[in-house]
Amino acid sequence: MPTIRIELFEGRTPEQKAALAQEITAACARVLGSSPDSVDVLFFDVARQNWASGGVLWSDRTPDKPAA
Repeated sequence: MPTIRIELFEGRTPEQKAALAQEITAACARVLGSSPDSVDVLFFDVARQNWASGGVLWSDRTPDKPAA
């Protein structure tokens, strides 16, 4: 059924990813009426230097320098 692609900054633990996968799987099964076994969740860890918002790399941001 659905394949869910999740892109997030590196650093989440395997336990956090497992918990998120369980929650997303349960939501898809409930809303779409599918079997949990048919839901695929793919995680893509992205380094902060490979992600920019508002033209600024997240690796260059400081707590007092929000997105433009």
